[in-house]
Amino acid sequence: MTRGSTLPAHPLSRPTGRVAIPGQTRTSPAPPLDGFNTAPAEEAHHALLTCLRSPRWARRIADHRPYPTVEALLAASDEAAYDLTAGDLAEALAGECLPTLPEGTYEAAHTALGAAHAAYEARFGHVFVICLDGVPQDEVLDHVLGGIRSRLTNDPEEERVVTAEELRRLAGQRLTQLL
Repeated sequence: MTRGSTLPAHPLSRPTGRVAIPGQTRTSPAPPLDGFNTAPAEEAHHALLTCLRSPRWARRIADHRPYPTVEALLAASDEAAYDLTAGDLAEALAGECLPTLPEGTYEAAHTALGAAHAAYEARFGHVFVICLDGVPQDEVLDHVLGGIRSRLTNDPEEERVVTAEELRRLAGQRLTQLL
């Protein structure tokens, strides 16, 4: 069997003088991440349950430690949240409550929110969840009421998908705050 021709080997040129080697730095985890990575498994699991009340999600995140960066931890959180079953979502939703309204909110606003939430819960059978990350405090009420009203038009499967996404976002936000 004949092989095809190969290119001739070129000798590597030898550098003369001194060669600069780029500095290598090791990035160590941030102290809060280091504390999370080294915490006992049950302690980490318990802390994670404050972020999302899904034992399966919390166990998965705790069992895959250590995480090299916060970004890696958040990516693992997202991945685990995407894998939640309907039962896992129900467990997580059972531990949720309505977002807290800013101090000084009028009683009428509380009444409107209560009525909207009652309609939502009657339609979907669980608490309304919404991630308010980045929403200015003076817009929280409008954002929550608008979210409930618009999502009341969803069919149950569509709302399950939206709810799962909101829980995923909430878990990431809470995890960031935890660290």
